[in-house]
Amino acid sequence: MLKLKHIHHLAVICSDYERSKRFYTEVLNLPVVQEVYRAERQSYKLDLAVGGRYQIELFSFPNPPVRPSRPEAAGLRHLAFAVDNIDEAVAHLQKQGITVEPVRIDELTGKRFTFFADPDGLPLELYEG
Repeated sequence: MLKLKHIHHLAVICSDYERSKRFYTEVLNLPVVQEVYRAERQSYKLDLAVGGRYQIELFSFPNPPVRPSRPEAAGLRHLAFAVDNIDEAVAHLQKQGITVEPVRIDELTGKRFTFFADPDGLPLELYEG
């Protein structure tokens, strides 16, 4: 019987490595675990910690194809980050020039949430609680 313990990492391929690296490390304040350049693939791999447990692997590749990233597109819908105070998190993002959707209430849990996007348009969610 298969027993999954937890999510190990999430992989994101970006179109502009330096721009995305700044976004994830300076705007989202995710600490760098490790950065490697893989010359044979002309690719950077940046490992970022989330909450001391999960990792986002940020990859760069030459000329990656564009993928639909609307929240309702088939495939991965979005990445969601838990925050203690959504108002503070939204204010931080807006100070950085990031457009954030209006805060909504989850009708099932009563918790507040909102969406914004990374530099490549990948939908990201903040979820309070």
